[in-house]
Amino acid sequence: MARELLKGNEAIAEAAIRAGLQAYFGYPITPQTELLEWMSKRMPELGRAFVQAESELAAINMVYGAACTGARVMTSSSSPGISLMMEGISYIIGTEVPAVLVDVMRGGPGLGNIAPAQSDYNQIVHGGGHGDYHLIVLAPASVQEAVDLTVLAFDLAEKYRTVAVVLLDGSLGQMMEPAELPPMRPVKTVYPEWAATGMMGKREKNILTSIYLNPPDEEQTNLRLLRRWQEVEANEIRFKEYFMDDARYVVVGFGSAGRVALSAVRAARAEGIPVGLLRPITLSPFPYAHIRKLAERVEGFLVVEMNAGQMLEDVRLAVSGQKPVEFYGRLGGVMPFPDEILAEIQRIASGGLTLEGHPRERWLQRMNGKN
Repeated sequence: MARELLKGNEAIAEAAIRAGLQAYFGYPITPQTELLEWMSKRMPELGRAFVQAESELAAINMVYGAACTGARVMTSSSSPGISLMMEGISYIIGTEVPAVLVDVMRGGPGLGNIAPAQSDYNQIVHGGGHGDYHLIVLAPASVQEAVDLTVLAFDLAEKYRTVAVVLLDGSLGQMMEPAELPPMRPVKTVYPEWAATGMMGKREKNILTSIYLNPPDEEQTNLRLLRRWQEVEANEIRFKEYFMDDARYVVVGFGSAGRVALSAVRAARAEGIPVGLLRPITLSPFPYAHIRKLAERVEGFLVVEMNAGQMLEDVRLAVSGQKPVEFYGRLGGVMPFPDEILAEIQRIASGGLTLEGHPRERWLQRMNGKN
């Protein structure tokens, strides 16, 4: 198929429709509102369900109800709206039904602004809702990846009966790039055995619930979820590497931060600095084992994020003190420039690596010196 010039939010919406989306429930919030607007036109055209809910709370609970039928369902929002959805997400996970969530991140905390940020990492990757659970989290770095990962999210959500999240920042939602959309899949007509589909007495009722008042029953449910998550960890870790064959230093960044970091890595390579880039695509499950293996052969790591170092803690956990880890972040919707990251690469290549103290504290000291 031919590539088209597509806006990130609209590309995700159309990709979801072509992946067989049957029902969308959402509430407008910048910088993802174009996604909802696209759905409001296309879903009724195709005879599918679109509801602009009265709030994010209503939207996620509508998703919950529709997911119990086994249909392909989805919602989208941005950072403060996602915070409001957390209780509903926990209920969906506890009921073991599949759904897709798109989070187009903005600056925060609080209402924040509409500029791009990566400050939702902790609430999405480490589960902002109550209970022991994990979300599958996919982080694109381009419009094409956003399209591809949206389709994948539906497949993974159904395969593991969980919530799959496409996590991107506002710049990716708003930018336009050439991308190829997938072919249109037919909507499903056969539903899974567990679904509540109203079988008119043709089989026993399916009762879907997240309520287990008997503690041993709740424990068994949690253990079942954890065993399923072990399958996800064994089969679904994804990442991309650049210039890693002879790298002595590794930059780790996801989404837009990883994309900007790649430009800096290329510039550093032109100066003869042996640096490579690891860009995690699945933030959950996180590529701990691969980073741990890299730590055996490289001299150090630089984590780049558009937050105050949330993925940083996962990288440090993976490295386990084997090698130094440095950090560079921009906050509140400010995007890093390639020359800023290049300066950090030059610094660590010139002897700026240390195991002393916490990398966030060292970064804060350097930021205080600039501001």
